[in-house]
Amino acid sequence: MAVMKVPLLDLAAQNGPLRDEVLAAITRVVDSGAFILGPDVTAFERELAAAVGCRHAVGVSSGTDALLLALMAMGVGAGDEVVTTPFSFFATIGCIARLGARPVLADIEAESMNLDPAVAAAACGPRTKGVITVHLFGRPARKPRVTVPVIEDAAQSIGASKLEGLASCLSFFPSKNLGAFGDAGAVCTDDAPLADRMTLLRAHGSRPKYVHQAIGGNFRLDTMQAAVLRVKLPHLARWTEGRRKNADRYRRLFAVTPGTPAELRLPADAPGHIYNQFVVQAPRRDGLRDHLTRCGVATEVYYPMPFHLQPCFRDLGLKEGAFPVSEAAAREALALPIYPELSEEQQAYVVSSIAEFYARPAVQR
Repeated sequence: MAVMKVPLLDLAAQNGPLRDEVLAAITRVVDSGAFILGPDVTAFERELAAAVGCRHAVGVSSGTDALLLALMAMGVGAGDEVVTTPFSFFATIGCIARLGARPVLADIEAESMNLDPAVAAAACGPRTKGVITVHLFGRPARKPRVTVPVIEDAAQSIGASKLEGLASCLSFFPSKNLGAFGDAGAVCTDDAPLADRMTLLRAHGSRPKYVHQAIGGNFRLDTMQAAVLRVKLPHLARWTEGRRKNADRYRRLFAVTPGTPAELRLPADAPGHIYNQFVVQAPRRDGLRDHLTRCGVATEVYYPMPFHLQPCFRDLGLKEGAFPVSEAAAREALALPIYPELSEEQQAYVVSSIAEFYARPAVQR
């Protein structure tokens, strides 16, 4: 079989057709001189809120800062506990620890790889200030039944579901379904006082200028990025639909391709799933990834080490075996290319390359 190059993501294919429009938007900002919280930020916040169906959107500097700002606005600090998953991007837990609070981990569901809501609810105690759920890989997580506020880490799932928690934290990192040309993020909420508090805190708690009502930080959304995102936002629904169609095509191709092992677990579809990643759970994952690399197929491991095994969280006192479902996911999860511009020919090549690996005798893998 001839080698075909299949990248994990092709930003040029997406951004190329928008090049002139994006450059015009950037030129508009340059000519205006309004580089910090300019009119494009206000306009993007309004357009984003309308697009995702919430009352308020607060633009911030990254998805990480979106989480940090939401927790700060809730008053999370030393002595508090926040319950979350062991299996996510590091920002989910890092923002809790940065505020001096204690992360309390609860295991995930085997199928969705999202936080198990029943386990999360059981992990709550008298010091619990909130729960962070993660809509991992674009699949909406089930909300735990708890009395404390729920923050949604929706960095990978813009538009996947209606806001159910107190706030939903978005990332516009370039690889996301809606990607900026650098770091950018937002917090969406229906709570007006929370939105106002976050707007205050993102600019050092200053209101009016040089009068500081609170200790915040510099979490402002860059005006250039807001201008770029305004160009791209109207295309989000079409790009998301492209990802969904590619996910359906993967499932059809795997179903008819000889050699696909029954042990290869594909992500099940779910209402609202937007497939920021298409993550399979694969036996002999690392060998499969090496094989795909040789075949020219780019993949990624999200995520190779759960939070409780990270060196910086040794003080939590948790050992291997504490969260077996998360640990199994870390051993088996492998992201395949899923971007909307991916062709049927490329997907068929990915699937046949995977089947080729599993068709070989074990000694040859």
